[in-house]
Amino acid sequence: MARRHRPIPQTATVGILMLAGALLSPAAAQDIRGVEKCTAEAQMERRTGCLQANVEFLHQALMQLERDTREKINALTRDLAVSRTEITTLKSTVTKLDSELAQLRAKADPAAKK
Repeated sequence: MARRHRPIPQTATVGILMLAGALLSPAAAQDIRGVEKCTAEAQMERRTGCLQANVEFLHQALMQLERDTREKINALTRDLAVSRTEITTLKSTVTKLDSELAQLRAKADPAAKK
């Protein structure tokens, strides 16, 4: 029987990588505001609680960053749509002005030959 692997959501993957990076790097917990140094705890229950608190803090921080990034992307998408509409309008105006200029030149050329 072959086992099927379900894809891991992108948010979970990023969170796991951030957590792994924070735990594997030396003194990384000291560089992140709100994350406690759990290695000083002698009791396993307190150490586990400390680590769980760190995971929850990092998860909340990751979710906030995801919301902020999503809002920025949505705002930029709206701006892009407005810019594309403006570009289309400007292109049609330039085309119209080019045709009017060509007509004016056509009218001016026979008068210049006389």
